[in-house]
Amino acid sequence: MKDYLVRGLVESKNCRVFACTTKQLLEIARQKHDLWPTASATLGRFMSATLMLGAMNKNHEKMTVTMNGGGTIGTIMACTNSDGKIKAFVANPHVHYTYEDTGKLGVGMAVGNQGTLQVIKDMGLKEPFVGTVPIQTGEIGEDFSYYFMVSEQIPSVVSLGVLVDSTNEILSSGGFIIQLLPEATDVDISYIEEKMRNFPAISSLLHEGHSPEEILKMIFDDVEILETQDLSFECDCSKEKMKNALMTVGKEEIQAMIDEDHGCEMTCQFCNSKYTFSEEELKELLESIQ
Repeated sequence: MKDYLVRGLVESKNCRVFACTTKQLLEIARQKHDLWPTASATLGRFMSATLMLGAMNKNHEKMTVTMNGGGTIGTIMACTNSDGKIKAFVANPHVHYTYEDTGKLGVGMAVGNQGTLQVIKDMGLKEPFVGTVPIQTGEIGEDFSYYFMVSEQIPSVVSLGVLVDSTNEILSSGGFIIQLLPEATDVDISYIEEKMRNFPAISSLLHEGHSPEEILKMIFDDVEILETQDLSFECDCSKEKMKNALMTVGKEEIQAMIDEDHGCEMTCQFCNSKYTFSEEELKELLESIQ
């Protein structure tokens, strides 16, 4: 199954819905960053939530989502232009915890809950929109749900899941979001709460071969799918962008690279691509600054 996202509407229950499968793009991220299982589960949940959040933006606004709860995984960051393409990383990819009582991957342990979740949307205005909320559990789903409630005043159910094989291969990854519309009634809320009470894990449903549409129809049999969007892990880094970044470090730092290392190598934090600058290239760069 290819990675894609669907956006839908359930008029009878006054809610809008989103669902996605992100197995392939997470596998690419796993290989690029050498993610250990809990780091894979963390980044997979985070990217799924970010992509669905991006699908809520009609104007393809650039969006950067960052989370740091003080845990050993450090900062988690994802960027998307709301076009289905995403790039993302975790500061420490070599994290692996499991919960003793369930045996499940300990995402909350890795992330921690002493920090913030921040969403920055560049809407082409003078100042970007910035929404920041305190992290609740570090499990990511609950944290995005809290963000929607506090920052955007939209009651939301956020279900995210990743299944990782004993060989570290990604078996499934994805999620769904249910958002109540202003017209929602107590009856609508009760229906959703009842459906969610014993609903299967999204990671298991995807691993069994259910599509995002089928999962939504398990919750709402009258859901109307409005849009489908392909998803991919793509980084837009380039040597030119790295060169521009180098120009910001200052002339003294560049001169030190020439004198001490006779060149430099830069690594993109989003995709681990490496860019080498020779001593001559650094000298030309220094001259262009002067």
